[in-house]
Amino acid sequence: MSLFDQLGQPNMQQSVNSLKANPSAFLKSKGFNVPDGMTDPQTITRYLLQSGQIANNRLQSIMQMFNRR
Repeated sequence: MSLFDQLGQPNMQQSVNSLKANPSAFLKSKGFNVPDGMTDPQTITRYLLQSGQIANNRLQSIMQMFNRR
């Protein structure tokens, strides 16, 4: 099962488009706690790492997946 299947959207392009359009709303819909108004991907990523909502090794796996495309 891919990461996007686990996130509830099996269509990768649909997930990417939703994430780009409104990152905090997309992540909130998937159960992450992201403060309202936070829109910068780097800020969101730092917040998720610092708050322990995502582990660094998980982030590295996701980044590798995107870099392959």
